[in-house]
Formats: sequence, structure tokens, C-alpha cells
Amino acid sequence: MKKIINDPATVVGDALQGMAAAHPELLRVRTDPALIVRADAPVTGKVALISGGGSGHEPLHGGFVGAGMLTAAVPGAVFTSPTPDAVQAAISETESGAGALLVVKNYTGDVLNFETAAELAGLEGADVRAVIVDDDVAVKDSTHTAGRRGVGGTVLVEKIVGAAAERGESLQRCEAIARRVVGQVRSMGVALTGPTVPHAGEPSFTLSEDEMEIGIGIHGEPGRRRLPMDSADGIVEKLLEPILEDLPFAEGDDVLLFTNSMGATPLIELYGAHGIAERLLAERGVRVRRRLVGPYTTSLDMQGMSLTLLKLDEELTELWDDPVRTAALHW
Repeated sequence: MKKIINDPATVVGDALQGMAAAHPELLRVRTDPALIVRADAPVTGKVALISGGGSGHEPLHGGFVGAGMLTAAVPGAVFTSPTPDAVQAAISETESGAGALLVVKNYTGDVLNFETAAELAGLEGADVRAVIVDDDVAVKDSTHTAGRRGVGGTVLVEKIVGAAAERGESLQRCEAIARRVVGQVRSMGVALTGPTVPHAGEPSFTLSEDEMEIGIGIHGEPGRRRLPMDSADGIVEKLLEPILEDLPFAEGDDVLLFTNSMGATPLIELYGAHGIAERLLAERGVRVRRRLVGPYTTSLDMQGMSLTLLKLDEELTELWDDPVRTAALHW
């Protein structure tokens, strides 16, 4: 294993120190428990938007802390859920009376620990609600979750609801918008290599040079099926078809297309895949109105990609377009 790290045991803490040094105008970092908090939080009268989960998916979630997006992110160890006390600390540090909304990827540990924290905060008088993101169409169940996994669609939920919170929308409205996005977003991923967790020192699964895994999760979970390596056209079609069939997406729909690198796929390949996806959608009469391309929901050093489609309406489009200023997303 070749990694630019000192010690697998301190890799998350070292990264958090680096984030604090790189972005002091955007965020502040706490170490015990580990938290990434918007620099100006708490903001009186503003709903606190909090997410988090195991590290290793950067820039999810800490890279999305800032104006127009998350108020705080709670990082666990690599591929390990943060504890309820850490989530509760994030709520205490950011909630200003308007309530807090937790955006939770559908993995068993995340759901249990975030909902426990919400209950504990509720006992102290805070209005805290949780929305579960489950956009992965690949499988119904996995070793990490009951039901569909939360993957790339989480970024879109955080951006759109973050904009609503920034506008001063109520907790009830923010929750309703989050649930609408969850209901209209679908994702599918492919791996060409497995991720290498630092403390394990070897890939979580192996593929031969002529194999790929369709329908993988972001923790190195197995996918729908292992297939012979295909061309970019073939890979994009295999990702897009189950997404389109699931909602389903139909001719005349306006969508946001998110083409995501799993960590080690270079942009030259990612842009090529994105162009193919746009062409295939145009052939079906599905109109791509907004786009996002890049490594935003990663799995350490996994080579691969995912596609995410969100069915847009006027309000969701406006919220997506609203200003955002975070380490990883800004316009």
C-alpha cells in the first residue's frame, strides 16, 4: 500500500487539521469529538443542516460545510459511522432555536446513531428531525443497510436544502424539500478497482484487468453483478438504464445529471462518460437542465464512477442555482 499518510490510526485527524488550516474563513474544526462546523454558526433564526458519516468519501461531507449548504458535518473513522455523542455535539453547537435537520445516508450505523442523537437533543428541548437518503437503485439490501443505500444523491439533498435553510425557510419546509429531493433522485455506480482502507492495507475486493463490478456501494460493498470490462458507451448505458427505469424518468422530464468519480477516475474519463450520458438522455427526450461533474462522493482510491439523476421542478432548480460557498462547491 502506497499512501501519503503518517499513520493509519491518525489519518482522519490529520486530514481535519489540514482542512482547518486550508479553509479558516469557511469552517472551524473540533477534535473531541470530531466536528466540522460552519465558521459563523450558530446563525440565529436559521435551521441548522447537519450531515456526516464515515470518512473516506471526501469531499462528502466536510467539504460541503459553509454558506448555502451544511452547517456542520460529523466525520467518523474511515467507513465507520460517527457516534451519537458526536452528532449531538454538532446539534448543540449549531442549533439556534429554529431547529436542526439531519441528512442521513441509509446505512444501519448512520441511521441508528443520528436518530439516537436526535432523540437525545429532543429531550433537551431542541426540534431535530432526520431525513434518510436512499437513492442507490443497485440493491435493495446490503451488508451495511436495510433497504437502498445513500450515495451520490446526498450531495444534491445537501445543496438544495442548504439553500432553503439559507433563505430562512422553516424546519418544516426544509424537511419537506429534503423528502421531495429524496423521492426524485436515483443513482447507480460501477467499480474498476476496490478501495484500500488505510488500516486494512489491501483492497476490500479485487477485480481482474478484464472485469468490472456494476452496482457497487461507496464502502466497497459488492455490486449487482460482475461483468467483463466494457467500453465507456457500454458502462454508461449499464448505469443509466436501471436509473431511468426505476423512478421512472420519462420523455419531457427536466433533470440534473451528476457524474461522479469514485476517487481515482480522472476527469478526462469522467467528462467522456458525462458526454455519453447527455447523449443517451437526449435520445430519450430527457432534458438535462443542470449538471455536476467531479469527485464529490468518493470511496477512497476506488477507480470507478456513478451517475445520479434528479427530476427537477422550478423550485428545486432555483434552490440548486442559489449561491453556495464551501471548500468543495462554490458559485
